[in-house]
Amino acid sequence: MKLCSFRTGDRTSYGLVSGDAIVDLGARYKDAVTLRQFLASDGLEKAKTHLEEAPDCAMDAVTLAPVITDPDKIVCVGLNYHDHIKETGRTVTENPVLFSRYAGSQVGHGEPMIKPLESDKFDYEGELAVIMGKTGRRISEAEALSYVAGYACYNEGSVRDWQRHTHQFLPGKTFAGTGAFGPWMVTADEIPDPSALTLTTRLNGEVVQHSACDLMIASVPRLISYISTILPLLPGDVIVSGTPGGVGAKRNPPLWMRDGDSVEVEISSIGCLVNPVVAEG
Repeated sequence: MKLCSFRTGDRTSYGLVSGDAIVDLGARYKDAVTLRQFLASDGLEKAKTHLEEAPDCAMDAVTLAPVITDPDKIVCVGLNYHDHIKETGRTVTENPVLFSRYAGSQVGHGEPMIKPLESDKFDYEGELAVIMGKTGRRISEAEALSYVAGYACYNEGSVRDWQRHTHQFLPGKTFAGTGAFGPWMVTADEIPDPSALTLTTRLNGEVVQHSACDLMIASVPRLISYISTILPLLPGDVIVSGTPGGVGAKRNPPLWMRDGDSVEVEISSIGCLVNPVVAEG
């Protein structure tokens, strides 16, 4: 199944993607206002009962929102591919490098990623997003994938000069509207092994990143196990699992996203997240 969040008129809802249309689950389950709440209420099983229903709205008649509009937490992983480690000149750490994003830093598929006024060093980072479906603490690696609701594409847009203001990444990683999340999540039953996926990022149609997800240093089960040791993972929590090599900051000359650009993150078996880039002002 594919599940998405969307806006129509003055209403935000979520639904089941059916071809180029949507079955509006938010209209059917009014006690669960968001997809996060729906997942927390055994939503995946409920969604299956609507697979044969006629859709309520065309995809092109709504605005897609970030897949999870109100996550309790977004945990991002840095330096998690060997080729990205190499291009940055860093060394592999014993444990994953973690930092956070905020929900307000995200946009949905088709919405503009915002290049902030304060910087011309706006970089792309195609990544696999992992969406949790169950609550768990100290989850073992062997059981980790059973806690996953699904997977989506993520563009972890980074404001590189602000990222380097301190040793902490956060200032450059959570400017308003700089990250993109979508277009939908594909449920985990359709992706039994996330390491078998392939990720490709394109800027204005040109491939700038391409990698198999089995080249991650810390696998998805390892990330879930490690992060859930720190605090419980909840339904709708998002783990953004790291970007492969090819980022704009490490090219010669650097390749930055600029006003008028178009950027795509495509992951096999999931889909393609596409966003225009618009300068703030």
